[in-house]
Amino acid sequence: MNQLLLIVTIAEREVGICAAEVNSVIALDGVTPVPRAPDYIPGLTALRSRALTVIDCARSMELADPVDLSGPGERNAVVIEYDEHLYALLVDGVSDVMEARTQAAPIPGRLAPGWQRCGNGMIETDAGPVLVLDVGAVVGGPLAVAA
Repeated sequence: MNQLLLIVTIAEREVGICAAEVNSVIALDGVTPVPRAPDYIPGLTALRSRALTVIDCARSMELADPVDLSGPGERNAVVIEYDEHLYALLVDGVSDVMEARTQAAPIPGRLAPGWQRCGNGMIETDAGPVLVLDVGAVVGGPLAVAA
């Protein structure tokens, strides 16, 4: 198995994002709110003169209250391209890049529904098992299930 995973922290859990889906990792220092956007979309930011929609991953999975980006300080984000649009996935931290040691296994039933909805399965790494995120489900948010 040669799949590389970017290991990030969301809602106090380490999860993996397929490295092939990652454009870059950035520190967000300014987000412009968008009126009437769902609460898991805190707003827009710019990267090299391109607009990125900021997605609060924990809120998208209904694991936390919406993040307040109005205060000072930088926050970590993983930039991905999905469906020909750029997104900045807001994460709590970025720790490492690891190689997957196994194929994806089913997600245990004891995880919260948000993890179940946004997970592609569990993969074993040198540091232990991690949930691999389905970035499309994170971008779609909780509203995608209701639609």
